[in-house]
Amino acid sequence: MASGTKELIVLIRQEGFELDWEIAGDELDNRQILWQEELYEKYREDPKRFLLFLGFAEPTAPLSASLRFLKALAASFVKALAQTPDLEFLREQAVIESEGKDIERMLGDAPYMNGAENLNPDWLETLWRQMNEVFCGEIKTYRGSVAQYFAAQSPGIQPVGRVFFHLVESKEGDYPFAFLATYSSGAGQKGKSKHLPLKNALVQYKEDNKKLLELLATVNKAAEKSELIADFVDSGEIFHPLGLSGVEAYTFLREIPLYEGAGILCRMPNWWKTKANSLRLSVTIGNKVPSRLGAEALIDFDARLSLGEEEMTVEELRQLLSETEGLAFIKGKWVEVDHEKLKQTLAAYERALKLKDKTDLTLVEAMRFQLQAAKILNVPQEACELEISNGEWLSTVVTRLTRPEEIKPIAAGGDFQAQLRTYQDKGLSWLNFMKSLGLGACLADDMGLGKTIQVIALLNYLRTQKRDKAEETEKALLVVPASLIANWVKEIGKFAPSLTYCILHPSGEKLPDGADISSFLRKYDIFITTYGMLLRYAWLAEVTWDSLILDEAQAIKNPGTKQTRAVKKIKAAHRIALTGTPVENRLTDLWSLFDFLNKGLLGSAKEFSDFAKKLQESRAGYSRLKKVVSPFILRRLKTDKTIIADLPEKIEMKAFAALTKKQAALYNALVREIKRKLEAGGPGIERKGLILASLLKFKQICNHPDQYLGQDLYAESESGKYARLREICETIYDKRERVLVFTQFKEITGPLQEFLARVFQHQGLVLHGETPVSKRQQIVEKFQGPEYVPFLVLSIKAGGVGLNLTAANHVIHFDRWWNPAVENQATDRAFRIGQLKNVVVHKFITKGTIEEKIDLLIEEKSKLSQEIIPDIQENWLTGMDNRELMELFRLS
Repeated sequence: MASGTKELIVLIRQEGFELDWEIAGDELDNRQILWQEELYEKYREDPKRFLLFLGFAEPTAPLSASLRFLKALAASFVKALAQTPDLEFLREQAVIESEGKDIERMLGDAPYMNGAENLNPDWLETLWRQMNEVFCGEIKTYRGSVAQYFAAQSPGIQPVGRVFFHLVESKEGDYPFAFLATYSSGAGQKGKSKHLPLKNALVQYKEDNKKLLELLATVNKAAEKSELIADFVDSGEIFHPLGLSGVEAYTFLREIPLYEGAGILCRMPNWWKTKANSLRLSVTIGNKVPSRLGAEALIDFDARLSLGEEEMTVEELRQLLSETEGLAFIKGKWVEVDHEKLKQTLAAYERALKLKDKTDLTLVEAMRFQLQAAKILNVPQEACELEISNGEWLSTVVTRLTRPEEIKPIAAGGDFQAQLRTYQDKGLSWLNFMKSLGLGACLADDMGLGKTIQVIALLNYLRTQKRDKAEETEKALLVVPASLIANWVKEIGKFAPSLTYCILHPSGEKLPDGADISSFLRKYDIFITTYGMLLRYAWLAEVTWDSLILDEAQAIKNPGTKQTRAVKKIKAAHRIALTGTPVENRLTDLWSLFDFLNKGLLGSAKEFSDFAKKLQESRAGYSRLKKVVSPFILRRLKTDKTIIADLPEKIEMKAFAALTKKQAALYNALVREIKRKLEAGGPGIERKGLILASLLKFKQICNHPDQYLGQDLYAESESGKYARLREICETIYDKRERVLVFTQFKEITGPLQEFLARVFQHQGLVLHGETPVSKRQQIVEKFQGPEYVPFLVLSIKAGGVGLNLTAANHVIHFDRWWNPAVENQATDRAFRIGQLKNVVVHKFITKGTIEEKIDLLIEEKSKLSQEIIPDIQENWLTGMDNRELMELFRLS
């Protein structure tokens, strides 16, 4: 592994779920690199055993967020295993049950990571059971004791011994608590051991001093660190029931981690274990309906103090400051009195009251408060429980944002040429509701679910609303990668032909020099430009747009680039970001996105960076972060059963690409050459050969100029299809999915493999007609295996039939065979029995070329009879006259 630079990715697969983990680090030393390599090898050797190994391991190198999450799950199992009473007696019969609430909490605290959408309680429970099975299988054949097994795995972790400490409440006045030490005496009825008072051990082992010392080893270890337990041991009281004062009980409760570290399992009052009687500062935001709606609406704010469920006044808490520190019996409950914590909590409460009196919060500030409350109120984590909740009105708003089905539906507007699917209708209503609140929205639906059509429907609805009210139409600025201009133009023309648009790019229309911007703006509904053009068209930042829409919004993930800064200079009343990738893969990406959508929601870059660093230490902040950002993100997955019910299992998409200047020049030159040869005339066979040879040349030019010219460079910038391929595959990579890329040309399979290896940062595979038959099965097995192989490039003749490649859920037809039956047969390498996901099929088409024109012909004829177009080698094209052929060949 290259020093500190290589990222290792493995898909952990379980019952149809996939979750990937990464090991990545910056400039690791040799020791850290060796440990990461060991970790990787452990996984490759045995994925099931790997998790148990991870639970015992003490990392000596940085772990990624996803691997830290798996480490936390495994460590929880190991802790539960270590604290299992009578483990030595149970051994391979041990059943370690997971706590349901712990699993739910772990899901809530899961970091943003690839595959997070696949997490659910059943998946985690399955991994938990696997670790249990692995332990039982290993301990069954292990010759030593359980303690020795633990020591061999990790010297820092030891199972609990046979001694237990119990603390319970008592009704004795001077001694309100009782202490008792017990021990496990061995297996009893139904495999469960009997627990006896520790004094019984003096009788049981009076003839065997060695066994008595072994039994008391954990007690002696605790006594070395605790004066309280040392006194009990020295006086012999450890062997008898004891009444404890409140002061002694408080000492015991605070020292429980110390006793457990020594190997003693402790039973304590439930109110201490669950912190049920803890001091709490509760803040409620947004009970009342604000006087006006929108992002600047003022939200009310309230705060209160409580001990457990009992609300407390400031005077009552100040009275507690006069109490002795420790445990106090208040309102029928035992509570902890810590003067420093009380002072800190009271100070935070007073700050909350000042904030309430000073001003109400805007909607964005109210949402941000949930994330930054501890910092804003300056409440140390250990001082009290800080509870932030939404009031009645704000809860209703957040519920609508997170559950679009509860938003009043709207229509897509007049002259809309499509029937939206149910989930797309909900997306349209959600986008409009977000706009009505003035809140930036991130539409993050999976690739293939139709983000583009939902936005077009919104713009068409807004145009209709304005027209009906005789108001000036809204002006939307749409910023897209250059390779997507053709896609948007095609979709607008298809679904909302009444929407007028202007392309602000050298490849299309642009603002004439010296033109009046105001009159120019009144001509169109949508202005389409690219990220790169924002710097060239400086006037775009001088206009206040009604809507600013970013497609492939991951383009602004790096806040420091010129491109991102240019985007954020654009003024707009409403902002929409579209992305098919998980927007949460990297926390810095998340901050940059929300700095665009709703500035200030996640604080400044430094504030969020500080927050992110704390997440490295404690995952608890992830649940708060999700609570804050989730209302602004609408993400539907193809794996969601409510979406699947409304989707075909195979989603076909046309991916339009624009020709580069070099491609266009070569294309036009070939058109002129063909025209000259056709006009010169020739025998029918010669003419047919010319046409078929020309078709292949056109396809080569559309793929890449170097394929047509017979060169080997294959620069990415010279092919529109390469740019489109990168965008699609970056999304596939961000989700750690796999793709089949079909081409009819063997000569481009190698260049495609090299290009895709750079995009995916991983090597893929190639299969074509010259691949030895003996190696083909090996290629299939590697692609289908557990190790992440992101892509397989296939020639359509060699790979289009017979292979089972269900590990892929994306199929790209890089160039078209122009025979639907052949293409469908190739697609079915992934779309077949054993496929657990919806398959997305991307059919590449270069705009304005013969590829687009033949695609339209196929589409029209397919409406009459499915798959009516015969193979290209037959006469359906060669039978055209010269005029028809030139119209087909001509670059539009």
